[in-house]
Amino acid sequence: MSMTLSEPAVSVSAANPSVWKRLRRMARRKPLGAVGAGIILFFILVALFAPLISPFDPYAIDPNNLLAAPNGSNWLGTDEYGRDILSRIIWGARVSMFVGFMAIAIGSSSGALLGLISGYFGGRVDYVIQRFMDTLMAFPTLILALAMVAALGPSIQNVIIALAIVKLPNACRVIRATTLSIRERQFILAAKSVGLSHARILFVHILPNCIAPFIILATAGLGSAILSEAALSFLGLGTPPPQPSWGAMLSGKTQRYMIEAPWLAIAPGLAITIVVFGFNFLGDALRDLLDPHQREG
Repeated sequence: MSMTLSEPAVSVSAANPSVWKRLRRMARRKPLGAVGAGIILFFILVALFAPLISPFDPYAIDPNNLLAAPNGSNWLGTDEYGRDILSRIIWGARVSMFVGFMAIAIGSSSGALLGLISGYFGGRVDYVIQRFMDTLMAFPTLILALAMVAALGPSIQNVIIALAIVKLPNACRVIRATTLSIRERQFILAAKSVGLSHARILFVHILPNCIAPFIILATAGLGSAILSEAALSFLGLGTPPPQPSWGAMLSGKTQRYMIEAPWLAIAPGLAITIVVFGFNFLGDALRDLLDPHQREG
């Protein structure tokens, strides 16, 4: 019986070399995935080293340099207050990456935990959790986030809370479905027969088998979380001014100057687009790599 219980751990450790081998092969077989990973790594490094690489203070106002076109000094031009757009894009990466990663870390992790509990225990526990998820899913994602941020007030912390709650249902449903299929396997039944606690079964024997779908879900959700943060900031319910934010840079007077100063919208719009594409490319590649039903060869 002890040999049966040790099988999952042995199979996971034995699979590590093949996982790394697939990661190396991904760049050849999934070039868009490699491009996406490069884009994400680039923006993470930009966010981390923003104080070192930013050419100007993102908050500095220059009355003599209002709405300057891209030039040798201001590579992406300046806004209506004379602030350097490139510097604000660089510092805005910090906000977008921080909000995206925190929202997914909190929302998807909490949803995964609820999905584990719901799928493992079933019965009334499953019923209550799933009806709560049904309630959240009844509202459009952006509308629900807007309502929560409007009630809590615009701030980075409240945006993270709102987006984390919005991300709960998807993670819960996916992990619940995985748990339902795993809990009937022989090594789980053997663990129950020798009297292992529910917590040990959940976190030692079931959770490791849910890592792959969780990684795929989280990676795909990061792009939508960054896009949602930009939408909330665009509507004035995200990052409060004057803190740099890609979404906020697209709102307000930017729309008024679209004809005479199109660089005000082009730069932050391209930043959002490139990052979202990067996460989508990487998410698709990881799905093919980690999902056994999607693997090639």
